[in-house]
Amino acid sequence: METDQDQPSGVSGMTFDELYESYATDVLRVAYYYLGDRQRAEDVTQDVFVKLLLNRPVLYPGREKSWLLKVTLNKCRDLWRSSWVRRVVLGHPAFELFPADDEIGKAADSIALSEAINRLSPEFKEVVLLHYYQGYNVAEISEMLEVAEGTVSSRLSRARNKLIKELKGE
Repeated sequence: METDQDQPSGVSGMTFDELYESYATDVLRVAYYYLGDRQRAEDVTQDVFVKLLLNRPVLYPGREKSWLLKVTLNKCRDLWRSSWVRRVVLGHPAFELFPADDEIGKAADSIALSEAINRLSPEFKEVVLLHYYQGYNVAEISEMLEVAEGTVSSRLSRARNKLIKELKGE
């Protein structure tokens, strides 16, 4: 039986449980990849869904994931600015962001790419995560981050250039 607790007002017909079931893994992955710490990513995931439950935002059909990831990135940015995360996290598992691979060379490349992405500054890291790992296009990222499309394109381009230089050892 559905209660008012299960159905935040204005949410596109999906109950809280349905939203959690559909998007918790994506929220956790983005938070984990952004922060490089599973426990903190789980805390962020919990905070995002508590905010959804308490604030009862108006979410439009098909835009639920966008809102959840925007809140996730904001919470990650807040943590990133705190002193505990002002370090480079190396050697963390890829947490299913890269496909399993039996070839040692490809696995090493994936780890190197993961580490290089993790060292990007937050504004570059978040556009890379949203574009390449969550599949959002420039316009969607622009709306989500509330920045101009040109800014998103520029950040993606600059992030790619930084990654290329870092992976080449320059």
